[in-house]
Amino acid sequence: MIQIKHKQSGEILITVEADTLEGADLRDTNLSGADLAGANLRHAHLELANLVDADLSNANLEGTILTGAHLNNANLKGSNLTFARLGSDVRSNAAMMLNVDLEGANLTRAYLKNVELRKSNLTGATLTMADMRNADFYLCKMTGVTACNALFIKANLREADLSNSNFCDSHLNDANLIKCNLQNVRMESQYDDGFTVINLANMEGADLTNASMRNISAEDTNFKHSILANANLSNAVMGGAILRSANVSGTNFEGVELATVTMDFANFSQALNAKIPFYKGNLR
Repeated sequence: MIQIKHKQSGEILITVEADTLEGADLRDTNLSGADLAGANLRHAHLELANLVDADLSNANLEGTILTGAHLNNANLKGSNLTFARLGSDVRSNAAMMLNVDLEGANLTRAYLKNVELRKSNLTGATLTMADMRNADFYLCKMTGVTACNALFIKANLREADLSNSNFCDSHLNDANLIKCNLQNVRMESQYDDGFTVINLANMEGADLTNASMRNISAEDTNFKHSILANANLSNAVMGGAILRSANVSGTNFEGVELATVTMDFANFSQALNAKIPFYKGNLR
């Protein structure tokens, strides 16, 4: 028998008639404020559970189903969420994770489609091969995240701090990256002929200082007013991209075709290896 108690009051919230919580059926239970730190909840069913303000730090949630669960303000620091299912094709059925602490958590191959993670802390988290299509990361702290081969298609990352993160070989098509901190980010590939995809992404006002973006696919991407100082865009595919008023001081454009790129009022006099078509005007 296992008693799950409140982390502060010690009140018994639920009693489970088993020797382990692994695979437990905890669907639609009220576990608000529960002390589940270090708990083994591997493959447990927590659909629709109330885990608001719960302590799940260092818990094993591998393969756990959390669809529709409420995890606002929960502590998931250092937790194992590999293969966990939190997302849904229907936004209203996805987990709610506002202001959650996921620092150092492992979300490899986790399913986070349509999950709302606004203002959460994912510093140093692993998101490799995770599915985060349409997820909401507004104002999230994501410094040092590892998210290789991940799906961020149509995700909202507006004003998130993604500095020093690794997005090698990931797909950020049509993602909202307005005013993001992307300093020192890796958006290239682990392979010589590979590439990260940011087609149709909105990076207006983003800071991409020192970003590594070799071979990146950035067709129709909006870089208006962004900072690309000292970024490496060598061999990038940028057809239809907008660089209006962007800071491209020290940016490496080696091998980049600029014929269809909007370059008005960008300071290309300080860019590196840029082959500017003769008909381009309004450059600085």
